[in-house]
Amino acid sequence: MGFWKNLFSGSDGSSAPNKGPSEEYPFGAGDSFTQTLRDSSPEMLRERAGSNVRIYFSTDRDLDLYELEELCDAVGWSRRPLRKVKKAIQHSFLVVSMWEQRGTQRRLIGFARATSDHAFNATLWDVVVHPDYQGKGMGKALMKYLIKKLRSEDISNITLFADPHVVDFYRNLGFMPDPEGIKGMFWYPD
Repeated sequence: MGFWKNLFSGSDGSSAPNKGPSEEYPFGAGDSFTQTLRDSSPEMLRERAGSNVRIYFSTDRDLDLYELEELCDAVGWSRRPLRKVKKAIQHSFLVVSMWEQRGTQRRLIGFARATSDHAFNATLWDVVVHPDYQGKGMGKALMKYLIKKLRSEDISNITLFADPHVVDFYRNLGFMPDPEGIKGMFWYPD
């Protein structure tokens, strides 16, 4: 548990302010954009690089489900009934979206959500970053933001399910197979 506390508490002792559900932490684009993302922490999301393009996170649940579906299509996910996606979002403990804004144009480029028992455990679901923005540190920034928010709610056990091709991504963020060797089990209807 100490690992998560140390990784996301910030080396300078500062932490992101705990705002309401529509909080946004912008960071700008430009020459240092990629480096800022690679080195990003939730605190660094306030930095701007001086461009009219900005990337920001929001915890507002009022999303255009068709825009979310387009994002999921872009990464090749199977279509899901929008009524069920809406219900999943409504019943999630935390919803984080990542946006690119150019002037007045806004585009959904990342999304993740977590379910939780509101005390000890949370499970991450639907972590997605548009292919145009992958490999630039944005997935890492999204995950750090999501985990920092969960830790601010005193959630100490964060789990997820990962497709084989993204296991290394999560491993590099500190996720590991259960250290006690517990194996996940699944029940599916016939």
